[in-house]
Formats: sequence, C-alpha cells, structure tokens
Amino acid sequence: MAKKRGGRLISSAGLVNYYESEDRRAVHINPYYVIAAAAVIGVIVLLLNILL
Repeated sequence: MAKKRGGRLISSAGLVNYYESEDRRAVHINPYYVIAAAAVIGVIVLLLNILL
C-alpha cells in the first residue's frame, strides 16, 4: 500500500484540519466550566433520585 506524504492520518477524516483552524466567531468555553457544569448536573440528578 502506498504511503501518503504529509503526515496526516487517513482515519482522521478531516478532523485534524478542523481542530487546527482558529475561528474567531466560534464560541469558546473553558474546559473547567464544562466539567463543573457536568458535576453540578450529576449531583442534582443524584439528589433528585434520592428525594423522589
């Protein structure tokens, strides 16, 4: 099988190019906020399961 030059993975299906590009119009969220929101939602769900 011929080796493709450029160092890009064939199985990435274009995702490498997507993540390398910077779009100023995109919404940027701090990863810590996402983790904190997931933890808060998890605690709320657990409390609702216990109370109801």
